Amino acid sequence: MRIVSTVQEVLVPNKTIYVSDEDMPLFKRAAELAGGSASAAIVAALRRYVEAEEGRVEGYDEVTVRVGVGVGRKVRFSGVLLGKLGRSTSTREEEYRVYRTRSGKFAAHISRSPEWAESGNPGNWVKELTNWRVMLGIDESSWTFAQAEATLEVADTLEELAGKIPAELYAIVAELADEPAVEDLDL
Repeated sequence: MRIVSTVQEVLVPNKTIYVSDEDMPLFKRAAELAGGSASAAIVAALRRYVEAEEGRVEGYDEVTVRVGVGVGRKVRFSGVLLGKLGRSTSTREEEYRVYRTRSGKFAAHISRSPEWAESGNPGNWVKELTNWRVMLGIDESSWTFAQAEATLEVADTLEELAGKIPAELYAIVAELADEPAVEDLDL
């Protein structure tokens, strides 16, 4: 085993971390990613671990959702799912998910599928049966496409959430908003 680094603490001057030879490449890479400091990498990893584990113990899940247009970006938080609603039109689907976060806020994730629309000559299919151009597949048509998109709306209160989601989902969420994430039973 080798000594990797010392970590400065407020009350104790140094701490030594021992790392096996086979784990050294991992520590070196972590230090590179943390700007050259293995201790910074360790502290960041421990902070992330403690936050996730405390949330899990309290009954919250780690939630990762995609936001933005197209591929967008991922965002992550601790929350418990309170309700979900889906609806569709002939050209697009929408899905609403509402979470209560660890800090007591409400996060509404709204995702919309890509939207397709045909323009030009959508036509009457009965009439098209007698149209030789349609029968040969050479009819003119055009279409439009809108990228998929997703948003994350955060509300500090249940009342603030009301205008951000459909009324039928709000009714479900309002009913469950104060339910504990975990209930310990003495069985």
